[in-house]
Amino acid sequence: MDIFYPFSAIATWLVEDVFRITNTTLAGSVHFFVYDTLKIFFLIIIITHIMSLLRYYLPIEKLRDFLISHKLYGLEYLLATIFGAITPFCSCSSIPLFIGFVQARIPLGITFAFLITSPLNNEVAIGLFIGLFGLHITLLYIAAGIAIGVLGGWILGKMNMEKYVAEFVWKLPEQKGNTIAKITLPKKEIARIVSKEAMDITKKIALYILAGVGIGAFIHGYVPQEFFETYLQKAGIWGVPLAVILAVPLYSNASGVIPIIQSLIAKGVPIGTGLAFMMAVVGLSLPEALILKKVLKWQLLASFFGIVTVGIIMIGYLFNGVL
Repeated sequence: MDIFYPFSAIATWLVEDVFRITNTTLAGSVHFFVYDTLKIFFLIIIITHIMSLLRYYLPIEKLRDFLISHKLYGLEYLLATIFGAITPFCSCSSIPLFIGFVQARIPLGITFAFLITSPLNNEVAIGLFIGLFGLHITLLYIAAGIAIGVLGGWILGKMNMEKYVAEFVWKLPEQKGNTIAKITLPKKEIARIVSKEAMDITKKIALYILAGVGIGAFIHGYVPQEFFETYLQKAGIWGVPLAVILAVPLYSNASGVIPIIQSLIAKGVPIGTGLAFMMAVVGLSLPEALILKKVLKWQLLASFFGIVTVGIIMIGYLFNGVL
């Protein structure tokens, strides 16, 4: 059963019974906005509470020290991408975990490796990929998503851009072996502390979430799929970067955009161009940028988007060349 079905039911009820919207295009946009807003806020509230609870009880500095250990020889980036691949979140839903990692003082590059990979590779998307494109292309896509995450995270880590993370992200104190003392507090007090921290984070990014989902809802309802098919087929060698540019204003998760990519490829769009479009939709969207703008200063945000853009374009050309 889809755990988000109640949100879809609420959105349908509002559109059909409360607002009585008969225009199908407007109804689709409103349904998208209500459903995704409820889903994202639900995920953010749950995840921020979980991360806050983990920060309260667990010696996060030990996890940090393990990840930055020289004995891993760079495998910490691979571990972060694997963790990203097993978390079934879209880019906007991954941001609370990203904030939690930064607050836990896990190195920025490793944190970005997670943020890049999480929306690109997840078990739902992989299942759809196997069904629509076969195992061979699915394995190549998984490898491509992990490669972008590892290389992108490593490059961002080497750029030493911690000063471009918003100040509020750093303000929570780091755990310093005070776990036992904290556990002796009453459970109600612990719950209050954890909930306050989680809700403070949610409030700081709420307006950006609404703006981002609003843009995505407009594009979802009013930009026809044929628009992308026409221009991507005619673009030739420039099809891959054009696909990435066209994808930036959009907002969706991998499971939502994969069926669209299948139809684009079936109508003649090269597979690398279609995959670049999909990867840019789920990992490089304007709504994601609006939300991240509250967490990252523009220098770091531009570096993040620039590196991921180059990686997606290279993957698109590679797929077009070998498949």
